[in-house]
Amino acid sequence: MISINKYHILPFNFIRIKNKEVLVNELGDMIVVPTGTACRLVNKEVIEEELFKSLYANFFVTNNYFSSLMNVYAARLREKKGFLDNFTSLHIFVLTLRCNQNCVYCQASSQDEVSKHCSMSFHTMGKAVELMFKSRSPFLTMEFQGGEPTLEPKLIRYGIERAEETNKTEKRKIDYVLCTNSINLTEEIMDICQTYHVLISTSLDGPEWLHNRNRGKKDSYEKVVAGITKARELLGYDQVSALMTASEEGVFHPIEIVDEYYRFGFNSIFLRALNPYGLARDNSDWDVYTDKFIDFYKKALNYIIELNLNGKFFIEEFAAIILRKMLTPFCTGFVDLQSPAGIINSVLVYNYDGYVYASDESRMLAEFNDYTFRLGSVDDKYEDIVYGQKARELGKIWCNETIAGCSDCPIRVYCGADPVRNYSTQGDTYGYRPNSWLCRKNKAIIEYIIELIVTRHDEVMPIFKSWLV
Repeated sequence: MISINKYHILPFNFIRIKNKEVLVNELGDMIVVPTGTACRLVNKEVIEEELFKSLYANFFVTNNYFSSLMNVYAARLREKKGFLDNFTSLHIFVLTLRCNQNCVYCQASSQDEVSKHCSMSFHTMGKAVELMFKSRSPFLTMEFQGGEPTLEPKLIRYGIERAEETNKTEKRKIDYVLCTNSINLTEEIMDICQTYHVLISTSLDGPEWLHNRNRGKKDSYEKVVAGITKARELLGYDQVSALMTASEEGVFHPIEIVDEYYRFGFNSIFLRALNPYGLARDNSDWDVYTDKFIDFYKKALNYIIELNLNGKFFIEEFAAIILRKMLTPFCTGFVDLQSPAGIINSVLVYNYDGYVYASDESRMLAEFNDYTFRLGSVDDKYEDIVYGQKARELGKIWCNETIAGCSDCPIRVYCGADPVRNYSTQGDTYGYRPNSWLCRKNKAIIEYIIELIVTRHDEVMPIFKSWLV
């Protein structure tokens, strides 16, 4: 029997949007209530019966901390942190810094295509594969990055063959991903992709003039389109995905970028901001860029919603990740929005030089002689890498539940902790939220998605739910 007179409140935060309060609990459940409800709950005032039932059913209040309903709460909270159960599933192999493009925002500090000193050895690849199988995860993703990894086809084949041989006894589910600009999809590369069902993750920054401007090559767009077309014909549409990066020029063209993806046959787009690594860290004014990107994102998302309202199914992937956190009981595999942070827990990076890093971004810092997040070498013991002193130090500051400025943030459960970004932009791994560009961007975007749900609920919710299938 539910009692509206005597109750306990469960942990929640709230924000005010359009004269309403939006309560968010530890499970990511969200409920829109009249302004003043949060204060009334804290003061243990009597709540109207229908509102109280909604709060009770959605785990904002309880009559008994030891009720069977609290077992459901605990099970759901455990599921939200389920990515920790099996530990590292994503393993990134940085094969080379060599590249055949000259992107204006390159985050990987790529080198000229003919460079000879910056590619992975076969010894390093073999040892890295051994380390990958030390993870207890039944699901492994082996992702090849660069530079441009297709410039090292023999290394790709060797790595996959070593993994396949080892997996005869390990019996893991392995996915292979090739992150490529799609310009060098030779017969040898395509044979590897066909043989081992390798997913191609490519990049397209928008219409031809913008893509070419970003890549520093007059014919880059033509070659990328040809590569994507070739990969689709040989591997299938579902084996080719694409990412875009909103350059300093790109943020002024949200509609054109979305239209290019839709026109080219993609059913989704990931609206991704620049990251302050490699060449991109020389952006002249990150405060200005962050504000421009937020405006870019909102305009693009609104346009995508309009496309869907007009019967054209098209997903914005970042919003879909946030919506999964809001509307489903499951955790997501998106490393950047995890707490504890995705570094080490979800991803390890085996660099071309034989060293192991906590994340893709942390290996980028190493190209500027900053080895703060170097965990060890591929020749080290697995336990010394993932449970060593550096990993333990990071473990003190990688939960946003315990970080000042995050712990009381109303959208914390949809966000994540990122010690690497804090360090690269603010000089220390703990970070300071009030002047964090990442915090400003994530907070603005997530709150905007909530605002859309509050103000346009009947219009957008069918669309948002369709993105979760």
